[in-house]
Amino acid sequence: MSGVDYLAPASIVDAVTALRASAGSARLMAGGTDLLVQMRGGRAKPLVVIDLKRIPGLIGIGGERGGFVIGAATSGAALGEHAALRAAWPGLVEAANLIGSTQVQGRASLGGNLCNASPAADSVPALIAAGAVCIIEGAGGSRELPVEQVQVGPGRTALAADEILVAFRLPARPARSSDAYLRLIPRTEMDIAVVGVGVNLTLDAGDVCTAARVSVGAVAPTCLLVEAAGAALVGTTLDHGALAKMEAAVAAACKPISDKRGTAEYRTKVACVLARRAALIAKERASA
Repeated sequence: MSGVDYLAPASIVDAVTALRASAGSARLMAGGTDLLVQMRGGRAKPLVVIDLKRIPGLIGIGGERGGFVIGAATSGAALGEHAALRAAWPGLVEAANLIGSTQVQGRASLGGNLCNASPAADSVPALIAAGAVCIIEGAGGSRELPVEQVQVGPGRTALAADEILVAFRLPARPARSSDAYLRLIPRTEMDIAVVGVGVNLTLDAGDVCTAARVSVGAVAPTCLLVEAAGAALVGTTLDHGALAKMEAAVAAACKPISDKRGTAEYRTKVACVLARRAALIAKERASA
């Protein structure tokens, strides 16, 4: 890692300027829990590292129009300590707090987990299920992009070379709404997900589902929003038939690979099982 310039800009404008000046030789660092490992292993060889943590607004959790805005460099540990966020989005907080060890969670960020663009990223299915929107800044100005449109392939995102993800916007929570995230890993902790599933739903007074979003990870080149799976739950009480239709939609969306962590068939089956369980957990939370 010798010969790497380190920059710590104090504003988005300065960070974007540094990105443009690097002509593609720079890497952004939020927590560094992915980037530093990649650099040590020789998989990433930037000439410049731009640390984002000193930029105002990139760390912190605030309210906006009944929802939340989360700075992209906010750590998983900070999410877990925010009582209002835990109450509104328990599944999202659970997902963020599954990233690595306790020590890693003190550094690892939502923005880094998304922009690393791993299909198995834990927080991404939960963010997609939540309907989170990314706020992106670049030389061309500001734009917004749904989380499910950010990853375009393993290690690749839809952000331009001079753009920075600065925050996530979570929508206001209707009454009787909640979410859940579940994953399967080979070990008891600190492992990469074989499959991850996030479910977010809203119930009416009679426990009928009025809105639902289902997202799966580690079963395709990117984390997926499975719209047909969410649609299968709407208008139902999440009875056996509705859950079976949701599972069928999840199975149809899965395009996993077979590797040492599991076969494609196994991953698809696990995705269906986790989707059912996460949906029932989200329903229990929403009805409570």
